[in-house]
Amino acid sequence: MNKEEKYDLVLALTEQIKEYGNFYITDTSDLTVAKINNIRRQCFENDIKIQVAKNSLIKKAMEAAGGDFSPIYDVLKGSSSIFFSKSATAPAKLIKKLRKQGDKPVLKAAYIDSAVFIGDNQLDTLTKLKSKEQLIGEVIGLLQSPAKNVVSALQSGGNILAGVVKTLQERG
Repeated sequence: MNKEEKYDLVLALTEQIKEYGNFYITDTSDLTVAKINNIRRQCFENDIKIQVAKNSLIKKAMEAAGGDFSPIYDVLKGSSSIFFSKSATAPAKLIKKLRKQGDKPVLKAAYIDSAVFIGDNQLDTLTKLKSKEQLIGEVIGLLQSPAKNVVSALQSGGNILAGVVKTLQERG
């Protein structure tokens, strides 16, 4: 790979880091071509972009993207593949699914909306993360709940009061 190709790759990785906001760095070394092709196909089916790159180029792309990626630098060893996704959990779920067929890919690190997760032991945690939309929906539901309870109480109280008035009128 010549200098211009490396520059282009760093530029492309930088743009993807900025565009997606979520990425996973994995170890896919020693996998057969058939297994790598299977991973690529499943990534495509799950709207995940996969890129294999040298660790030094990944680090340069992270530096160019801005933000604090320094905790990730220590895991940039050996062979690395990057999974980019708009979904914070899709790559984790795919990695977990792929691990049922073998011991790789191994999660080195994940960057999710400015939060850094280091190590393969974080995989279960990453599969359970909720999206921003899900969290906002839950907060709205919690905020609406007290108002619904008040309205419900007033409505049921009104029905009781109407029943009492009706009974009094019938006796009246």
